[in-house]
Amino acid sequence: MKIIIFGANEIGFMIAAEFYTDNDITVIDEERNKIDSFNKLDVGFISGNASSIDVLKQADIKNTDVFIACTDSDELNIVSCLTVKRLSKAKTLCFVRKEEYKSSLGIAKDADYNSDFYIDNVIWPEELLTQEIFRIITVAKALDVENFADDRARLLEYKIPKYSPIVNTQVKHCEFPKDTLIVGITREGELFIPNGETTLLEEDKVIFMGLSHSLNILAGKFFHEKEFVQYVTIIGGGNVGLKLAKTLENLNLKLKIIERDEDRCNYLSEELNNALIINGDGTDLELLNEEDIAASDVIVSVTNNDEKNLLCSLLLKHLGAKKVISRVSKDTNIMLFEQVGIDIAISSKTASINEIKNSIRDTNIGILATVEQGQGEVLNIELPSDFETKRLMDIKLPAKAIIGVIQRKNRIIIPNGATEIRSEDNVIIFTTSSNAPILKRFFEGVKG
Repeated sequence: MKIIIFGANEIGFMIAAEFYTDNDITVIDEERNKIDSFNKLDVGFISGNASSIDVLKQADIKNTDVFIACTDSDELNIVSCLTVKRLSKAKTLCFVRKEEYKSSLGIAKDADYNSDFYIDNVIWPEELLTQEIFRIITVAKALDVENFADDRARLLEYKIPKYSPIVNTQVKHCEFPKDTLIVGITREGELFIPNGETTLLEEDKVIFMGLSHSLNILAGKFFHEKEFVQYVTIIGGGNVGLKLAKTLENLNLKLKIIERDEDRCNYLSEELNNALIINGDGTDLELLNEEDIAASDVIVSVTNNDEKNLLCSLLLKHLGAKKVISRVSKDTNIMLFEQVGIDIAISSKTASINEIKNSIRDTNIGILATVEQGQGEVLNIELPSDFETKRLMDIKLPAKAIIGVIQRKNRIIIPNGATEIRSEDNVIIFTTSSNAPILKRFFEGVKG
């Protein structure tokens, strides 16, 4: 596949690094914008502006399959994608930072728009970030939450506390509820696929998949019995903070927002109905103590500055906060945040990469989620109509993986070895990122 990326910034590099081994990648941007990381990749580079027809012709736009615009300018991204649509049949993916562009540019090609002048997929990373934070907030103590099959199945990640009854216990001896599976464990920073003989240790980060109801029972039994999220504080009233607050208001939570800009506070007061808006600095220790912010069930620091988010989060952990979620703009900082004790550090860029993968896929395989900074992947396999029915125990997978969920029309199945998989089933598989390509090749166009 031939892919053109307009934007030689960090997100452009992440996209190129993800796809360059199996595809023909060309990057377009001004030379001064090109980050040094691109020198590590075997990709083409054209200095210029992709809104220019001459530059696009130089990049062979007519024979391009996918065009991705991810510069720091919404307007450049939009104009370049619309220009590409006039010159080629390439699928266009456009990154934007303003909500109004997201809502107004997602024009589908249908009977009302008899034109090729549209953008295939508009990606607003802040929206993806907000959705991920919301999922994590709603489950007490969870480090990661992903929903599948119309929310009837889930992935939950927890850290095993010191005095948990499952510490030093083999998986096969843990009495987990029916319709739940352990699919992954992260230990000392490394993710692996467990089996029945695996012993669970203190501080392991354990990933479960199963029916949503069954996982609620598991969570209450082993991780947060009778504990519910009631009080949430958001530090930073920007786009992410506001969108998150609007979503949380629907859950009738007690919500506080700390924002240092007075005009923005006034705007937040007009936009929100039940949130307490505090004009102040999230790094002000006196303010944090006066407002008893550390007593919140969850605290989310979502300013636009990594250093400020880190400082706010560290202060609140020092004050005894139960669960702190911190926004990270630079993916390279995620590991640092977690190493110094921040519960959850997340970036919008990983979710954006997943969105791109699913937008341009041309096989029966999609990516539903990634976990542990990309170390693990949740794959969705659409089995063809001529697939021969087989029991799971009779399928020899070429790499370590766990089939966690089977969706058969309206039925959701959490399988065991004797469970059959059939034609037209949707099979949800958890595996490590290193094994994912092997499994994808195995399942691409698979037949009985």
